[in-house]
Amino acid sequence: MFHLVTKQQASEILNMSFSTLKKYRLDGTWIEGTHWVKLNNRCTRYNLELIQDWLHNREDPIAHHRAIDLYHASLASNRKRNSQNMQVVILK
Repeated sequence: MFHLVTKQQASEILNMSFSTLKKYRLDGTWIEGTHWVKLNNRCTRYNLELIQDWLHNREDPIAHHRAIDLYHASLASNRKRNSQNMQVVILK
C-alpha cells in the first residue's frame, strides 16, 4: 500500500529538511505523479514508500524502477477491466 504524506510528515520520517524535499522535487530527482503529487498551488504530497525505496536503491536505479512499475500497476486506472464483470449503476 502506498501512502501520500504531507511535507511535515515526509521531513520527519525521512529526516530531510523542507528545502531538501523541494530540491529533489524541482531538480527532477523525484518524478511528479510518482514520488510526489501537487494537489493545488499550496499542497504537495509525497509518496513515502517510493521515496524510501529510492533512498535504499540510490545505487541500483533498475531496482527502484521496478518499484515504480509496481506502483503504477497498482493504480486503479492501470488495472485491466473485465467488461463481463462490470455493472452499470444509473443514479436518478
